[in-house]
Amino acid sequence: MKTLTFAATAALLCFSTASFAHEYKLGDLVIDHPMAFNTAATAQTGGGYLTITNTGDSADRLVGVRADFPKVELHTTEEKDGVARMMHVEGIDVPPGETVLLQPGGFHVMFMGLGGDPFEVGEKIPATLIFEEAGEIDVMFSIEERGAADKVDHSDHKMSH
Repeated sequence: MKTLTFAATAALLCFSTASFAHEYKLGDLVIDHPMAFNTAATAQTGGGYLTITNTGDSADRLVGVRADFPKVELHTTEEKDGVARMMHVEGIDVPPGETVLLQPGGFHVMFMGLGGDPFEVGEKIPATLIFEEAGEIDVMFSIEERGAADKVDHSDHKMSH
């Protein structure tokens, strides 16, 4: 009986790990683990993060993201005189043979206009990533618990664009 219990536990662990790391493929691009952190109830914005690997021989560029929010933009974080600012960018280059990280403190997707509907752990946000060369791909951003590894808190950002 212990062997069956151990085997069942091992299978469940493998299944939960596989479902936690989600990956999408579009041509030569591999999009890994789109996610966002849970936000405060009063948050007006939330950051989205993912990894893009270009396995091909030619460059591409992430030029936009569509989702059901009043505004969705690509941003980067720049620090000047000890103050971090979120800056809109027109696109994010994905060179051939390289991996680009969209992560706290760097490039990220900014979902704006949450309007009292915070990101809650376990939710999924459908979105479409738009690439200059490869085209479009639908992905799901998983909302995960904010942890110590998160360096940027978008929950009380007031953005004017």
